[in-house]
Amino acid sequence: MKKHTRLPEYLRVRLGGTASGEKVRELLTDLKLNTVCNGAKCPNRVNCFRAHTATFMILGRNCTRRCRFCAVGNGLPPEPVDCMEPERIAEAIERLNLDYAVITSVTRDDLPDGGANHFVRTVKAIHTKNPHTGVEVLTPDFNGNCECISSVLDAGIAVFNHNLETVSRLTPQIRNRAEYHKSLKVLEFAANYSNIPVKSGIMLGLGEYHDEIESAIRDLFNAGVKLLTLGQYLPPSQAHWPLARYVTPEEFDLWRDFALKLGFSAVASSPLVRSSFQAKELALAAGWKQSIL
Repeated sequence: MKKHTRLPEYLRVRLGGTASGEKVRELLTDLKLNTVCNGAKCPNRVNCFRAHTATFMILGRNCTRRCRFCAVGNGLPPEPVDCMEPERIAEAIERLNLDYAVITSVTRDDLPDGGANHFVRTVKAIHTKNPHTGVEVLTPDFNGNCECISSVLDAGIAVFNHNLETVSRLTPQIRNRAEYHKSLKVLEFAANYSNIPVKSGIMLGLGEYHDEIESAIRDLFNAGVKLLTLGQYLPPSQAHWPLARYVTPEEFDLWRDFALKLGFSAVASSPLVRSSFQAKELALAAGWKQSIL
């Protein structure tokens, strides 16, 4: 496979801190909170910190799966569930004055409910302290357990997000203990269970073909997904799945147009897009009503 060493200009992100960004980092350290921004080495994390926001990652830093695209830690025993974490996240949201927050997690196959109850407790804690804040969840597959999925959907969330990540052919090689059709069933159950907008995302540049991307987008739409994110895969290290190609901004625009014509409510599609990119804007496009403070 061709080795790519030079990052295209459109993927270059200016680094450097600001006062507001440092404030966010200090707050996260003070409250002992994890973020997917740092855990997954998101290229947008500096800009998000500057904008006074972050995507909170619950249930520890160590994942029970070993997906070959992901920078989140694995290989170590997962930490005990921190029962006070929901309250600390609610406090962080209050101190940051967020009107929209995204909550994700590592995958916890060691827990009987996959961590679903902790998601519920976190959402409820946020709403208790921040009643006007919209909460989006980005969940693992909970091993397809419908009871776990429905409990999260009943917690009062604005958007339910679960990522398909890649095309069917590459899933067994890239996603550890995850299945393409199981993820589709999770999304389909969520879409049929309530009127809450369902969201998913796909990475491009892992070695997928044009027709496979089209099929994956169609599969998501047919499963009831309304919101879609498409972004460039960037290997976190040389030990991760190798990069097949850089996808141009023009191709991302074509996939956005294709998905919108198919019927998605909103699509974020560009090289630097990640799961929580412009999350509030996509939720509004799907019908989420922002509370008036």
